[in-house]
Amino acid sequence: MNTAHFKFWPARLPRELAYPRVPLFEFLETSARRYPENTALIYYGRRISYRELLDSVERLAAALHRMGVKKGDRVALYLQNTPHFIIGYFGIMRANGVVVPVNPMLTAGELKVLLEDSGTSVLITTADLCPKAVKAKEETGLREIIAGDYPDYLPPDPEIPVPAALLSREETDPSVRRWLDILNDNPPAPPAVEVETGDLAMLPYTSGSTGIPKGCMHTHATIISNTVSSAVWNCLLANSTVLATLPLFHVTGLIHSFLAPVYAGSTIVLLSRWDREAAVTAIEKYRCTVWTNITTMVVDLLNHPDIAGRDLSSLMIIGGGGAPVPEAVAQKLHEVTGLKYLEGYGMTETISQTHFNPPDRPKLRCIGIPDFGVDARIIDLETGAELPPGSEGELIVSGPEVMTGYWNRPRDNEEAFIFMDGKRFLRTGDICKTDDEGYFYIVDRSKRMINAAGFKVWPTEVESVLYRHPAISEVCVVGTPDPVRVENVKAFVVLRDGYRGKVTEKDIIAWARENMAAYRYPRIVEFVTSLPKSGTGKIQWKELQRLEKERVAREGYYRMKD
Repeated sequence: MNTAHFKFWPARLPRELAYPRVPLFEFLETSARRYPENTALIYYGRRISYRELLDSVERLAAALHRMGVKKGDRVALYLQNTPHFIIGYFGIMRANGVVVPVNPMLTAGELKVLLEDSGTSVLITTADLCPKAVKAKEETGLREIIAGDYPDYLPPDPEIPVPAALLSREETDPSVRRWLDILNDNPPAPPAVEVETGDLAMLPYTSGSTGIPKGCMHTHATIISNTVSSAVWNCLLANSTVLATLPLFHVTGLIHSFLAPVYAGSTIVLLSRWDREAAVTAIEKYRCTVWTNITTMVVDLLNHPDIAGRDLSSLMIIGGGGAPVPEAVAQKLHEVTGLKYLEGYGMTETISQTHFNPPDRPKLRCIGIPDFGVDARIIDLETGAELPPGSEGELIVSGPEVMTGYWNRPRDNEEAFIFMDGKRFLRTGDICKTDDEGYFYIVDRSKRMINAAGFKVWPTEVESVLYRHPAISEVCVVGTPDPVRVENVKAFVVLRDGYRGKVTEKDIIAWARENMAAYRYPRIVEFVTSLPKSGTGKIQWKELQRLEKERVAREGYYRMKD
């Protein structure tokens, strides 16, 4: 284990934390007892206190208990970012159940796969998603559907822009139980607590981009470890205000924008969908102090035509993960806010972060240093031996946030873990390296490496350079097959407003040739109006890679002149 990073550990913070040995929902109960009238949630201007939030959670827990939910039963949340999600999450756990967070972008068929695999008995959703839920129910063991609607919590006069799709109520299937009826018909009398800190609490699924989605088994303890570490690392207090724009079904949004603020008694400003004007207005109006996001959100925010004139002075911490922040983007962010972007790293398997950048000494395009109590190492892909600083290999992690295993997948569990020095390590599949100071860097997912005439090209490095071009708003780099060079580098580019029709693909290629090594610059550029993105906002490079291979199979190779 390399301990060089301890020299740069944040001052006045311990290297390990002691975690509460309680069920996770006690965090809400404690904050409601300590700060009953504090605002827990602001939803487009609707304010919900910690007292009100706990009351709704206990009512839902009582209702689920009456529906037959018992210890260990799985209950799904098929929702956008709404108060229903937050109430549902704690309500399920308070009913001694297990939360199954589901991407609301899934089709009925994809939803069916997750419901069957998890054995979900009850599903909570909203009216707009209800038809897909009802269809999935017909083909699974799902017993009950509870459906709310966005106007359940929207104020009569919203204080920040609301997406038009959220404003009107929608009809639901007669067989579906209505959310407000459920809460109103059940007193806040939840069942006796049967779960303990080591019991299964949550079953989030991997994205499935490399195969069938897998459920990651997280206990109250694994979730608590990252919840507490996030709050401590980001100095969250009861008077902090957190802007929640990442989807809560995803572990990054769940931990940093929801659970950590609840643990601290902070206020959550919740947006159902990403909208840069709503985000900027929320920061100004509610004086948000912490914003965890992904790179695409930062890029969009900084592209706001009036961003220099907006008041973002309340922000104290801006950070996130998912993709490295291009240097040009980080520089503009610093110019606008005076803040350095804090990158981190984590997985569904680790319920978000295993690495953070020290707030007082961050490094750009770097995932930082291991989290509290985390042992992170780089090993040789073939021999499994630990590698020294500077060497590229697979990142493995051991720590209190690592899942207990994959749901009903013993073979995958055998492949996912290795033992070293008496510890169990999770194999991340990410190719990384460390520097002499113990900071970690993601080189790339091993399967994303481009083999250009024998040279290894890492797409994230090419993208970082291309982002410096003033005409480029977003970019994704993939490999396109070539009979001679094995692969060529191709860039899908979204142009900024004002540059369309004025800049050509050849212009971008010529600029790239001047700004990066000959083997690395993209030989092919294709302008597109948008890039495919996941439900969490990450650019889906694998989808573009698949489409490119299909295009070559259909149309043939590009004819290269060099």
